[in-house]
Order: sequence, then structure tokens, then C-alpha cells
Amino acid sequence: MARPRQDAPEASNERGNEGPEGRLPRRGSKPAPGLYLVATPIGNMGDITYRAVEVLAAADLVACEDSRVTGKLMTRLGLDRPLVPYHEHNAEQARPRLLARLKDGAVVALVSDAGTPLVSDPGYRLVRACVAEDIPVTALPGASAPLTALQLSGLPNDRFLFAGFLPNKAHARRQALRELAMVPATLVFFESPNRLGESLADMEAVLGNRPAAVARELTKLHEEVARDTLFALANRYADAPPKGEVVVVVGPPDADADVSPEDMDTRLLAEMAAGASVKDAAALIAAETGHPRREIYARALKLARAGQTAGQTE
Repeated sequence: MARPRQDAPEASNERGNEGPEGRLPRRGSKPAPGLYLVATPIGNMGDITYRAVEVLAAADLVACEDSRVTGKLMTRLGLDRPLVPYHEHNAEQARPRLLARLKDGAVVALVSDAGTPLVSDPGYRLVRACVAEDIPVTALPGASAPLTALQLSGLPNDRFLFAGFLPNKAHARRQALRELAMVPATLVFFESPNRLGESLADMEAVLGNRPAAVARELTKLHEEVARDTLFALANRYADAPPKGEVVVVVGPPDADADVSPEDMDTRLLAEMAAGASVKDAAALIAAETGHPRREIYARALKLARAGQTAGQTE
């Protein structure tokens, strides 16, 4: 690694850490009133940022998902500030109280249990309310599990969609995947370790056998990234759910893949058997394959009529 020049000016080492006014914040200085969206580590405590510690140390209160989790973080940082629970179950009751404090000029830090707030949590409603009330809001970037998994996956990252958690039930999960099947981007999901094998199998059934990656325990001691096809990963985790937090990254659809008529019929029949109408099944497969919708609709209609005829003769 290149060593810095001995005569390099000290100021050059501070570029990129400058605040809005072009200087580093002074330790112990009070931030301006407003809402601060503070990213926290997803595993490795070394990933906490200088700005995050500064704001957490000076905040009038810290709004958090779980006060026990955030309490441990604050203890490790040597900080002691009031913690206020703010999560999906109490957001409607807690939000007015937080807004009242903000209107009174308080410095409020919003954190999630780990990573960047507003990713799979109700924080965006608080931000929206602050914007409506003309209350200052700023974000302190930092660790993010979806972005870290995307970086490590080895899959295209020029265009991606974070889809959060899929539904627990298989039917609803497959329906959600059908809605995503036509998206020309890499897909990023959170998933429970206990449901991982089932979810990967559903992804393969609905999205096709795309390249994918399963990232777990990111930035922690036992970090692991498994890269393979959805079929292979589904088999790997079918009877051996992993430990720790999991992020699944799935490659985009192959726009150049040639779909045989037989494969197209199989996919149409599968969609209709799952409850899709002829029109919806045709639209989905047309989006996936790039084939003309009118042509695929004709095939789907023919298959549906053949199925009805077979049912009448049995």
C-alpha cells in the first residue's frame, strides 16, 4: 500500500471528513437542533463513524428500535443519553412526542438496531413528518447490510432493487416474487435463516435458476458469502439453515436467454396453476422473456382451453 508523503499538509488528511461548513466538528460541541439519521455498525464496532459518535454523545434523546440493543451500543461507546423506543408497533403514538421535542429545539438521533435507519423500519414516516413541519433532517452515512452484501456478491450492481423481507407464507412469497420477476436489476432480500431454504427454492421456481449469493454475519467474525445458482443454494440450505443474519442477492434476468416453446408452456402452466389469470400469466412471461405479449397470450389461451377440455373428458 502506498505510504503518504511525509511533507503532505495535515489538512489533506481531513478532506472527506469535513462538515457542512468545511471543518471537522469539535468534540463536545452541540449539533444544531433537528433530526439526525445515524447509521450504526452491523457487526464490527470499528465501523462506527466519527460523526455518529459526536451526534450520539450530544443528542438530547436517541430514538431506537430496541432500547436494549441500542443501550449496549451506547455502553460500549461510553455514552449515556436518554433512549426512546420508536418502532413499527408504537410509531403512531411515539411520533407526535418526538415531533414536539424537535419543535422545541431538541437534537434527536434516530438509529435502527443495526445499520442504516429507514431501511426496513418506520423511520421514513418520521422524516416525512419533519419535512412537513419544516424541521431540519440530516443523515450520517455508515454501515448497510444490503449494500455490503451487494458488494460481496459478485453480481451486477449498476442497477439493483432492495425488496426487504419476503412474506412468510409460500403462496404470498411466490406472488411477491412474480411481481419482481420482470425487474431488470439485481434483487436484494433480507431473510430469516429458518426460512432460507424454502425461500431460495421459491426464488428458483419463480425467477429461474439465476446466479445468487447468500451473505451472513456480515462484518462479524464468522462472515460468510456463498455464491452459486439459486438451485444449488436452495439444496445447500434445505436441511441446514445457517446461523446469524442473512442477506440474499439474486442476479438480474438474462435478457439474452433463449426460451424454448416447451419451457414457455411449462412456465405459463405453472403461473396459471398458482392462480394467475391467462392475461396476467402471459404478461408476466412476456416481461421475463421479452417475447411479444400477444404471442404468449395466444399460447396461454390455448393451454387454458386444452386444460378445460381435458377436465371435461375426465
